[in-house]
Amino acid sequence: MRRTISLFIAIVLILVTLGVLILASASSAKYDDASYFVRRQLIWLALSFVAAAVAARFDYRLYQKLVIPMAAVSILLLILVRIPGIGTMINGSWRWLRIGPLTVQPSEISKLAIIILFAWWLARCQRRIDELKLGILIPFSLLACFALPIIVEPDFGTTMLVSSVAVSMMFLAGVSVGPLVITGLIGLMGVLILIFQNPERMSRILAFLDPQKYEQDKAWQLINSMRAFAGGDVTGVGFGNSMQKYHYLPEAHTDFIFPIIGEELGLIAALVVIFMYVILFVLGLRIALNARDDFGRLLAFGITLMITIQALINFAVVTGCVPTKGLALPFISYGGSSLLISGIMIGILVNVAHASIKSPKKTSRNPFKDRVRKV
Repeated sequence: MRRTISLFIAIVLILVTLGVLILASASSAKYDDASYFVRRQLIWLALSFVAAAVAARFDYRLYQKLVIPMAAVSILLLILVRIPGIGTMINGSWRWLRIGPLTVQPSEISKLAIIILFAWWLARCQRRIDELKLGILIPFSLLACFALPIIVEPDFGTTMLVSSVAVSMMFLAGVSVGPLVITGLIGLMGVLILIFQNPERMSRILAFLDPQKYEQDKAWQLINSMRAFAGGDVTGVGFGNSMQKYHYLPEAHTDFIFPIIGEELGLIAALVVIFMYVILFVLGLRIALNARDDFGRLLAFGITLMITIQALINFAVVTGCVPTKGLALPFISYGGSSLLISGIMIGILVNVAHASIKSPKKTSRNPFKDRVRKV
């Protein structure tokens, strides 16, 4: 397990370092001050290292005592962000709170709050998880308390992300598959109805289906993202030599930073980055499987899924596999709130892993034990 922890931390550090280097290149054409975003990212990175170190030493079991106030504060922040004068609107979305010189994104905080809340509730109700009220109605009601404010921002990408992670945690906890699928589909239908009634979202779907037709409008980023990958070929055009960062990719330093990696460093480097997230997924699963209790197991699973599913969605968006969504690439994209929360998540995972070393005895090793028993 110590090797697992060391390798996990090493990969995160590699991704963070790569992120700073690519950010320096991708943001160099954004402002006259080429180091503006890098300086801000380094400040958040320092805060993230401190937060990760603290979280790694904080006994994860104590989160069970703090889960209710953490969830309440997170939901309150999601509500406040939508109030004019308190929240800040950027690019048509109310997703940020400005605190002095810093801008905080409450939906990032909600990702961690949801994981802790669901891990606590599902572990607490493990013996009665098959009951409709405890296993389905209450968890989905809790999820709605987070998802509704997020979707109102609007932020459909984060809504789908947190919902998929929450449902996955319910499945791993042993919730009955039938009711879980039915309730999940009902929720998905509700989100799809909202998307179809939103002209902005529908235009993105149309652009995804026919990017050439909307090349000068909604498909602008997608088309130029694909051009970045094509221009990079196998070995890339060289660090700092990207052409797409010169206003062809408006979000080259945030959501669309991965195409800059593909353009400057090439296909091989892009595949290596993807492979590192795969390794993070495998190592996260190993930490979860060796957790000392159900709460730690579900907590580790939730964090692993949140990081890797978000990365998967980002990869899918920038390669044109799914419609455009505003989700950053963990550890690499510019964004202080994302970097800070990701750091805390890593610290919690490390703490769960260290706890399993000190006390290897677990209440349930196999996360699919309930699935096997029912079959």
